[in-house]
Amino acid sequence: MNFEAIVSTIDSLPPLLDTTLIINKLYADGDENIDMKKLVIALESDALLCVNILKIVNSPLYSLSQQIISIRQAITLLGTQKIYGLALSYSISNIVRANIRPYGVTNSVFNDISHLQSRLVLQWFSKVDAKTARYLSPLALIMESGKLILAKEIVKVSQIKEFNLGLSMSKNISQYENDIFGTSSYYVSGLLFDHWNLSPRYIDILKSLDFEYESKIKIDVYVDILDIVRTAVNVQNILNEESITKASEMVEELGLNVDDFINTAEEIQMVYIENSR
Repeated sequence: MNFEAIVSTIDSLPPLLDTTLIINKLYADGDENIDMKKLVIALESDALLCVNILKIVNSPLYSLSQQIISIRQAITLLGTQKIYGLALSYSISNIVRANIRPYGVTNSVFNDISHLQSRLVLQWFSKVDAKTARYLSPLALIMESGKLILAKEIVKVSQIKEFNLGLSMSKNISQYENDIFGTSSYYVSGLLFDHWNLSPRYIDILKSLDFEYESKIKIDVYVDILDIVRTAVNVQNILNEESITKASEMVEELGLNVDDFINTAEEIQMVYIENSR
């Protein structure tokens, strides 16, 4: 298991699904310039993608007060950025199929973690800057994708138990990944996005989460926000008292309202626990 093997695995991956490529082009000039009619047509051209999106938005994770029965309705209620993230997530999960057991969670829980991260950044940071929250929400939904690649490498060499044991004793997931692979899963997510020619800024943000990375765009605030979110919600701690406290200390360091963050995190936590019973 090394960095070269990871790069080789990524290089061998096929392109994103055709529908996702079309949708990605629609977002090239920013979500504020999206042609809604073309977006709806693109989404509705892929029946499986539509079914997946509607299934997710109607799940307990989103706690919507009404049943969503059409893609147009989903876009209206959730916004174009969230739909973009869901489309990318669907495409990535279809291409990078992996058993996430090395990280000590089921694939279902791993999926929940991604949606909780996206929901947290949207609900919490909208109170600070709604535009930034909407921009980061789809990235939060898919920023854990690199773990799928690393999990594939672990399964390939039959070291699931060994990796999981080491991870359970580690207090820093990214540092543990780096010790094993020479990189972190977030940097690998950046490599994935690079491979698929996704947003350059998203790539820069992901590569900067764990390492000093030269970027022509100022992204420090984005990195700080996602760092807080992944501290609160991750494969070791899903919005528990310890992770919320640690994340809230980071919020305070940024000079942001700690109570807003804690209240939002605990609200999402309660809904998640209730729906998990």
